[in-house]
Amino acid sequence: MKIALVTGASSGIGREFAVQIPRLYKNLDELWVVARRTDRLTELQEQIHIPIRVFDGDLMRDYIFERIERELSRQGAEVRMLVNAAGYGKAGAFDEIDSREQLGMIDLNCRALTKMIWTCMPYLTKGSRIVNIASSAAFAPQPGFAVYAASKSYVYSLAQALAAELEPKGISVTAVCPGPVDTEFFRHSGVLPNAFKESAMADPRLVVRQALKDSVDRKRVSVYGMPMKGARIAAKLLPYTLIADILRWANKME
Repeated sequence: MKIALVTGASSGIGREFAVQIPRLYKNLDELWVVARRTDRLTELQEQIHIPIRVFDGDLMRDYIFERIERELSRQGAEVRMLVNAAGYGKAGAFDEIDSREQLGMIDLNCRALTKMIWTCMPYLTKGSRIVNIASSAAFAPQPGFAVYAASKSYVYSLAQALAAELEPKGISVTAVCPGPVDTEFFRHSGVLPNAFKESAMADPRLVVRQALKDSVDRKRVSVYGMPMKGARIAAKLLPYTLIADILRWANKME
């Protein structure tokens, strides 16, 4: 059975991947979707033409991985694409955000993503693709968004290392690094609006379309839009101290 598996599929970028992937892969047998909101996942069946297998649960608890592992084994699944889109962020000064929120970002953005890759690894074959949703926040430290940016740096770095390790096996890995995207994530993160963020706000459909194209082209990084491509270049050229000072101002930390 050939499948694609998408985490965080109930909303935002994850949901858009779930909608667009069947258009890319014409020979998939099923789409497996993972998130906490069951109703949102079952609604996806109305939008796509292949069967959906729903795994409703919390990726910060081990039982969901056990369920997925059992089904992968029982179905003899071949994972053609794994999309790790589950994640969240909270903006604000480090000492003003509850420690449970801080650690939750690490658990979901880093630990759960790593465990999902590990769970699916035996079922990836030549031509399979892993897509990790990182962020343009991964390019440099971000005062006012410190733990989230650090967690996405982990996602970005892990993707680059895995891409090198898995290339001889014919498995590609792409880190998707969007800037502000018009989704529930951006509205719930507590990020304060400013002129740059509003001007750079991207349509999730276009971000995902670009990410899928870049994945097919076996690119290791996917960045949508000129503002974020410019931010990536700037992060390579400017010292982190200067970038941190700029972002401290941009995130209204002073």
